[in-house]
Amino acid sequence: MDDKHRKKMIAPIIITAVFVLTMLVLAVILIGVSGLNSTNILFIIPLMALGIGMIKTLKSRIEEIRSGEEDDLSNY
Repeated sequence: MDDKHRKKMIAPIIITAVFVLTMLVLAVILIGVSGLNSTNILFIIPLMALGIGMIKTLKSRIEEIRSGEEDDLSNY
């Protein structure tokens, strides 16, 4: 992998890391404030789903960058 691809991967990785860390902190705060109860679980499940979705999106974005498809939109 050349330096050009590496530079294009930095921003998505940082954004995903910050987003997932924020979701984890929110989940920990919810558990810490009132313990693990059914109401908190209803809030924690979507937070974790968002985090997992963001990681899957990052994975597909990295695959796009490695395959050279990162500039496909400029063709239209």
